[in-house]
Amino acid sequence: MKKIAHIGSLLKKIYRVYSIELIKELQALGFNDLRPSFLEILMYISDHDGPSIKMIGKACGLKKQTMTSHLNELEKRGYILRVNSEQDKREQLVHLTDYGQKFKLNLIQVTNMLEKQYTSKVGEVELDRVELMLNNLHREMIEGQKKGTLI
Repeated sequence: MKKIAHIGSLLKKIYRVYSIELIKELQALGFNDLRPSFLEILMYISDHDGPSIKMIGKACGLKKQTMTSHLNELEKRGYILRVNSEQDKREQLVHLTDYGQKFKLNLIQVTNMLEKQYTSKVGEVELDRVELMLNNLHREMIEGQKKGTLI
């Protein structure tokens, strides 16, 4: 198998293990209605103040139909609410509810705990190196896509 395919496969496996661990810890705190597909959306909303649906979809790499389905579920479960933008009434912004804010605080605690655990296993310098290399690779790939070339 070629290196880039192998790297992609490893990243997918790492993310899957991390997501499972994150959900397990959040479930222990009472958030029993989460699916792995919701995590990235909730993490993005938690990091941004009232993002638009389009912004969330682009950041998470989800199609409009998938985004709508996930947001409907998250709204039904009480994590988010959608409000029309004051600047553009056709655009909806997504905000965390009080329950969503509670989730956010627990999410921060759990992600900090998991990061400490992973750092203790691999080392901070090594994790920083991996993050830098992956950021560089991702940036080059995105720039290549914009130019219509591979990299």
